[in-house]
Amino acid sequence: MFTGIVQGTGRISAIHAPASDFRTHTVELPEHMTQQLQAGASVAHNGCCLTITRIEGNRVSFDLMAETLAKTNLGALQVGDAVNLERAARFGDEIGGHVMSGHIIATTAITRIDENEHNRTVWFALPPELKPYILTKGFIGLDGCSLTIGEVTDSEFNVHLIPETLERTLFGSRKTGDIINIEIDPQTQAIVDTVARILAQQV
Repeated sequence: MFTGIVQGTGRISAIHAPASDFRTHTVELPEHMTQQLQAGASVAHNGCCLTITRIEGNRVSFDLMAETLAKTNLGALQVGDAVNLERAARFGDEIGGHVMSGHIIATTAITRIDENEHNRTVWFALPPELKPYILTKGFIGLDGCSLTIGEVTDSEFNVHLIPETLERTLFGSRKTGDIINIEIDPQTQAIVDTVARILAQQV
C-alpha cells in the first residue's frame, strides 16, 4: 500500500535487459530512503509497485516483467532518467494523500501545460475507458503522486500543482508529450461500477 506522497526521486544507474519482455533496472535511492531497506520490500516507481531484488549501498535493483513493461512508462526509461519514489506505507504512518495500490491501470500523455508565477496546471489526454472514474475533485494517482482532479472535459482532464509538488517530484520537469502512469481511485471505481451494474439490472 502507498499514499501517493512521493518521498524522493532516483536516477536509473543501470539496465539489464536479457529479453524484450524482461529487464532489471538499478536505481540510486536518496540516502533518506535507504534506512532498514530489505530485499523483497516494495518501492513505487512512478506509482508502479516493484519488489527489491538486490541492495548494494544506495544502488537498489528491481525486476520488471512483461506486464509492467507493457502497461507503464517504466519500459521507456534509460540510464540517467529519474523516477518518483515512495516506499510502502507502514501501519501507523500518516496517510497524507490517498490509499494507492501501486497498480498502474493505464498511461496517458500530457497535452498542454498552463503556468504562472506560483502554480502550474497540467492537462492530460482522457483515456475513454477511464472517463467514468475521472471526476472533478476526485483523487487520481499520476506517476505516483496523489493529486486532486481539477477540470474534466470530453477529451482532457487537469490537475493543479503547487511549488512543493513541482520541487519534490518529476512534475517540475515534465513537458508536453511526456507519458504518465495513471492509477485511478479504487473506491471511485467500485462505486461507479456498482451503480452501473445496478442500473443495468433495472432496465
